[in-house]
Amino acid sequence: MRFYDRQNELAYLLKQEKRSITNAQMTLVIGRRRIGKTSLIKKSIEGKKALYFFIAKKSETLLVQEFSELIRSSFAISWYGELKSFKDIFALLMDHAEKENFTLVLDEFQEFMSINPSIFSDMQHIWDSKKDSAKINLLICGSIYSIMKKIFEDKREPLFGRITGKIHLKPFGTETIKEILREHYPNFTQQDLLAFFTLTGGVAKYIETFVVNNSLKQEEMLQEIFNSNSTLLDEGRNVLIEEFGRDHHTYFSILSLIASSKTSRPEIESILESSVGVYLERLEKEFGIIKRITPIFSKSGNRRIKYRIEDNFLNFWFRFIYKYRSIVELENYQMMLDIVTRDFATFSGSALEKYFLQQLKENQLFTAIGTYWEKTNENEIDFVAINEFEKKLLIGEVKLNKAKYNEAVLIRKASKLTRQYTDYTITYRCFSPEDM
Repeated sequence: MRFYDRQNELAYLLKQEKRSITNAQMTLVIGRRRIGKTSLIKKSIEGKKALYFFIAKKSETLLVQEFSELIRSSFAISWYGELKSFKDIFALLMDHAEKENFTLVLDEFQEFMSINPSIFSDMQHIWDSKKDSAKINLLICGSIYSIMKKIFEDKREPLFGRITGKIHLKPFGTETIKEILREHYPNFTQQDLLAFFTLTGGVAKYIETFVVNNSLKQEEMLQEIFNSNSTLLDEGRNVLIEEFGRDHHTYFSILSLIASSKTSRPEIESILESSVGVYLERLEKEFGIIKRITPIFSKSGNRRIKYRIEDNFLNFWFRFIYKYRSIVELENYQMMLDIVTRDFATFSGSALEKYFLQQLKENQLFTAIGTYWEKTNENEIDFVAINEFEKKLLIGEVKLNKAKYNEAVLIRKASKLTRQYTDYTITYRCFSPEDM
């Protein structure tokens, strides 16, 4: 699959590269696994003077041997004796950067935490002593969000405050998702587009899986997931167990409930019969897996809080694969397909709401966008968008079947909200798959 989009990110990396000609740059590229960080970085260094180091899970000695060979084959650098540690490698390259500008990529950087944590303080000392004279463009990439955040944002860590630039890579936008589907399957239906968004959410790896396997109809996508050769059945475990560690069973239970529409803390705690506040906070702030949702315009401290899993495929994984893991482990894939097909329309409804919220944000026509509901979930409105400068208010409802939209009902549900905006132009609108 060819490289799509990411023009803003590539432009930023090029700017950092140009800055490194006169001042050493340390740019952090983070984002969840599968999002396309490595592809972005490799695209940015095509045809450039660069070294790419992948930090694999092996001993420091073996890594040093591998990196030494890469240096010999790429640069005209000579050294006396044997390089025995990554500290030696980094010092050698920082010295060389005083003579020649180049890019150094350290991919899966968080693995140093388990290989040799002292590498971080070694790098700090070398960087601080050489950065004013070295012409190096250092790109550091990592996919375990919690560890990368700790390494670079915890004041107690040696590399805190050292980065000069940062990219937090996000999924593809709605227009890019449509572009990819249109290019590989021109005759897609609205149902196919909704399924494509519901199952990938714009995450590059999931998109690539369906494109490469030519599975772009809704039924083909589901069959690609539920078969004996699927690479996606263990995705939740592969992506998250290392993040969560020994508490992963508790986190998985919470995420499974959120994916099954138990989205408030009281609902979750009543089912698990234990307090989950600490886990929800870590899932939101440390791991970046869930998002706290409050009614638009609500004041800080508002207790009307719901939670949403940000990644679409993980939301699907916890709703179906984790929930029915006994059926999956029996490899009864036909039964799983029957269950998912039965429930998919209802499940994809929330993804459709997310699609239009994302699309409205991308259009950049509003100053605030969100959802709305009152106490005990009364008068719930799928989205409200406001433009404070033009005094416009858009109140929207999402329906899989547009024929079921009743504007009078929507106006009644919004009556308390609209009392505050009597001098605004208010538009009521239904959004359905045909508007995608």
